[in-house]
Amino acid sequence: MASTTATTTVENSVKSSNTSDYDKFFWTYTEEPHRTRRQAIIKAYPEVLKLCGVEPLTKYLVLAVVLLQVACAACLRTTPVLSITFLLTAYIIGATANQNLFLAIHEISHNLAFKNPTANRLLAVFANFPIGIPYSAAFRPYHLTHHKSLGIDGLDTDLPTSLEALFLDSVAGKAFFCTFQILFYALRPMFVYQLPFTNLHAANVLAQLFFDLTIYHYLGGPALAYFILSSFLAGSLHPCAGHFIAEHYVFDRAQVLKALNQKTSHMPSAVAPPPETFSYYGPLNFFCYNVGLHNEHHDFPAVPWSRLPVLHEMAKEFYADLPRHESW
Repeated sequence: MASTTATTTVENSVKSSNTSDYDKFFWTYTEEPHRTRRQAIIKAYPEVLKLCGVEPLTKYLVLAVVLLQVACAACLRTTPVLSITFLLTAYIIGATANQNLFLAIHEISHNLAFKNPTANRLLAVFANFPIGIPYSAAFRPYHLTHHKSLGIDGLDTDLPTSLEALFLDSVAGKAFFCTFQILFYALRPMFVYQLPFTNLHAANVLAQLFFDLTIYHYLGGPALAYFILSSFLAGSLHPCAGHFIAEHYVFDRAQVLKALNQKTSHMPSAVAPPPETFSYYGPLNFFCYNVGLHNEHHDFPAVPWSRLPVLHEMAKEFYADLPRHESW
């Protein structure tokens, strides 16, 4: 994309600067920056490792939001789907709640709700229910690869493909992308590389089908439509959906290069890789498990959402000069 290009780390291949694909992405040839910064922070603040571990509150928040969504669906069971009441509820409450559940599943994928891995997988399947479409089992392996191979073309499925950059490189194309970005986010991984279908995937699908059929049987079509519409709006033109674009898309190449060349006492510019991740510290983090603190999250994926602000304050000098977003 032109002004919102994804950062991409090139490995095992060389891209010619004369190609159009090259110009639509910000290519770097250094290691991804999070490992470098993580080692520097641990050296400066060894106690940072005490922040790692599970957050018991997560499971209760998931339960509360799932119950909220079921209650809203029950209240709307006789409301016409295209009515103002239905649409506003789906946008204001439903989309915010389902975005919260998207990010709960993100948090759970790092085994940060329970110490037991199986308990985390089951909680993710439960958090998936109001989303309406099974995806929690598939999300985890793709997301962990995103962390391990950040920005690597062909592995990091958070990056738009060359085809997207080609056909969506216009104002209309970007408006289309922002409106339907949840579909790009959901379908893109299958076109980049495919995962084997496991027993966990099957359990996720069967559990979701059972939940959807139960909702349809007892509450009717409008209730199920509320879940699906909430999920679509959560990844569309909704304030909380801004994090999908804000996290790893380069808006201002000059700003990134300035940050790279800026000398600091804690990480000399000569060894600091260019920023590939961008944080947001505003109020919408309240609804989104602090996912806006995205540099902090990628630096320390084992630190749960509730302790990311503590991490930021502890190592504030490491984040103060990094490019950031002031809004979503």
